[in-house]
Amino acid sequence: MRILILSIEYPPMGGGASPLIHELNKQFIARGHQVTVVTMAHRDLPAQEIMDGVEIYRLKCFRAHTHISYFWEHIAFILAATRFLKSYLPRHPANFCFTHFLVPTGILARWLHASYNIPYVITAHGSDVPGYNPDRFYFIHRFTPRILRSIINHSKNIIAPSRFLKTLIHDISGIDNQKVIHIPNGIDTDVYLPGPKKPIILSTGRLLPRKGFQYLIEAVSDEAFPFEVHICGDGPIMKELQEKAKKSVTPIVFHGWIDNKSEKYRTLLSEAAIFSLVSAKENASISLLEALAAGCAVITSDVSGCPESVGDAGICITPADVHALKSHLRNFAENPELITQFSQLGRERAIREFSWPSIAERYLALMSKNDH
Repeated sequence: MRILILSIEYPPMGGGASPLIHELNKQFIARGHQVTVVTMAHRDLPAQEIMDGVEIYRLKCFRAHTHISYFWEHIAFILAATRFLKSYLPRHPANFCFTHFLVPTGILARWLHASYNIPYVITAHGSDVPGYNPDRFYFIHRFTPRILRSIINHSKNIIAPSRFLKTLIHDISGIDNQKVIHIPNGIDTDVYLPGPKKPIILSTGRLLPRKGFQYLIEAVSDEAFPFEVHICGDGPIMKELQEKAKKSVTPIVFHGWIDNKSEKYRTLLSEAAIFSLVSAKENASISLLEALAAGCAVITSDVSGCPESVGDAGICITPADVHALKSHLRNFAENPELITQFSQLGRERAIREFSWPSIAERYLALMSKNDH
């Protein structure tokens, strides 16, 4: 099968969805399919390359940042992709279009279906769904209800990586809810492995207010915990977090953005005793899956997609509850056997629920069933 992938982010650019998309593409390649990705260009990334057998085209759209993109960049990408695909598809016809994000790339998928009769499925990743969070796509969502109905109702399926996100998609009026199905995100449990644990609390992701990094810093600031806090990521509140961290009696280290496949990142995960991501909104966090696979004792939030990601292999607390976070960190410090217990539970859950081969087979079965 010749599979066309549309996405506004792709490694080494983007957030948690970016590496997930590439890992899924690698699974398709391993099963003998041809995969072509059309995505955004950024700075000096090559306009065309082959990565792990995946053919990638990066189109100029004035994208300014590695970790996030904006409305005007999305419009530029849609225009550039339309021009590119008009030239590319007559020479390289696709059997199926697999699109990531309802907007803006869902608009392209709908156009491809209307113009070339290419069937498509779309995986939603969170912020592209109205009501998920106000950080991204807010302006677009003011104008998209009618567009989203058309995108969803002409798709073969819409995939929600969490049941939480599935319920939000169901809230879009006028759509065929039968098309929305749940397939969880996957993780390569051979890449993210537990190692000898060190007194490290790790937290990773886009540095946005809803992610809760500020509450982790507050929880460790006035008490000398026997850990170092390490924060990986970049975003608009970086300077604010760094200023807040200056007052902490527990050491806090900022690493900036790190490729999640890099040796540095995988080593940090393998060594981290505790992983904290107490976010106000998560769809199906890749960071949480990485932490489970690496055998970290996970503390996360009790809302959105976090509880279904960690199950009984993590601790779930109310977002912004600094007292609860501090209490659990203190309990881990005083009872290291709990870290070992949660480490084992997390690793077992990652292997049992989220291994890539089984996840990829579910995607391919869906595409094979809907191939014209």
